[in-house]
Amino acid sequence: MTTTPDRDPYVTPDPLDSRQGFAGLTTVVAAILLAVAGILAILQGIAAIASDEIFETGLNYTYAFDVTTWGWVHLIVGILVVLTAFALMTGKTWARVTAVVLAGLSIIVNFVWLPYYPLWGILVIALDVVVIWAVSTWDGKRI
Repeated sequence: MTTTPDRDPYVTPDPLDSRQGFAGLTTVVAAILLAVAGILAILQGIAAIASDEIFETGLNYTYAFDVTTWGWVHLIVGILVVLTAFALMTGKTWARVTAVVLAGLSIIVNFVWLPYYPLWGILVIALDVVVIWAVSTWDGKRI
């Protein structure tokens, strides 16, 4: 008795399938990166709230706020990012949309934070771009 294979061995695999698998894996990594970035934003916010002398900036900056204000902004965004990262790990659809929105918000916040901590701001912006790509390109139904 012979069995027929489920898939025709002569059919070329769809290259989108491999990209979907990569994007799915990257979505898990994106959730972990979101959680880490959120925790670091919380710690950065606490540091800015607790002591204004940690960060320095130039004299003429267009988006100059008090460092304590920036600390509260980072703290609130960090808490929202961590909560969204945990929801993203559980596969919630709303978490994917929220992750994209919060990553975009994080890009804006870190752009205006650049004079205070430029290397960190550029790194977080780059990570947020990867998060947005991973979350928006992954389609769980294709795997």
